[in-house]
Amino acid sequence: MATLRIGSRGSQLALWQANHVAGLLREQGHAVEIEVIKTTGDKITDVALAKVGTKGMFTKEIEEALAEKRVDLAVHSLKDVPTELAPEFELAAIMKREEPHDAFIAERYGELEGLPRGARVGTSSLRRQCQLKALRRDLEIHPLRGNVDTRLRKLEAGEYAAIILAAAGVHRLGLDKHMRSRISPDVMCPAVGQGALAIETRRDDQRTRNLLAFLDHVETRQAIVCERALLGGLGGGCQVPIGAYAEKRGDGLHLRAMVGRPDGSEILREQAEGDNSEKLGREVAETLLKRGADRILADVYAQEAAVPRQP
Repeated sequence: MATLRIGSRGSQLALWQANHVAGLLREQGHAVEIEVIKTTGDKITDVALAKVGTKGMFTKEIEEALAEKRVDLAVHSLKDVPTELAPEFELAAIMKREEPHDAFIAERYGELEGLPRGARVGTSSLRRQCQLKALRRDLEIHPLRGNVDTRLRKLEAGEYAAIILAAAGVHRLGLDKHMRSRISPDVMCPAVGQGALAIETRRDDQRTRNLLAFLDHVETRQAIVCERALLGGLGGGCQVPIGAYAEKRGDGLHLRAMVGRPDGSEILREQAEGDNSEKLGREVAETLLKRGADRILADVYAQEAAVPRQP
């Protein structure tokens, strides 16, 4: 049996994810190797993500390896995957989602509301920044790049009063002890696809797709299709202040979504339910656009998503 080659970024979290998938494939009797590939997003570490502006900054080089048949599949955090894939690729499996919440991480404070006035909070996400500023205009939001361990070290060194991370990533790395609280999606709407893993393959590779079928989680895929339809309807990418979270309710889906200005001065939120994933996402996107999301996003792009400098 031919060895399956997985392409992955080299961060601690990315390797955990790749090894997790490799382990599940080995349980099925497959031989698996992991090839570490450095992406644009990994190479540019001194600039806030919103300033980089490169589509697929965490996937482009891995897709090149896929196209060249150096790897057979790629494991991604779904929130890093561009809304539109090149026609030669597909998401062969979307795995069961971990918790989608953002996590509040701090040394001295138990929750967001307990931070003192003017506290410095670390995040490089415009989505998190705008929701934080809307909730607490007094907070000082500063960019925070690097892997989870690097971010935690900066927190422990006193550079920040708190940092915000995806709860799923913290949990996967066994670092739950650092998590003080989970932030409700009603307060901080998650990123599209947050908490889910995607496995990308070449569209013409039927064999690999069939081998991965057991990893595809139907309920998670339906939610992700909905969230990505919303993102596509808004014309947004991974690094803009857009949030979406779809979850199963009865026989259908309930979708929360937000679009906001990075400074938190304006946030539009919508909720809706439906039984057609893609249609629901598109309809909520259309509602947000009619309410002014197009104006907000145009301003964000025009300003090149200005964020404070790295301290």
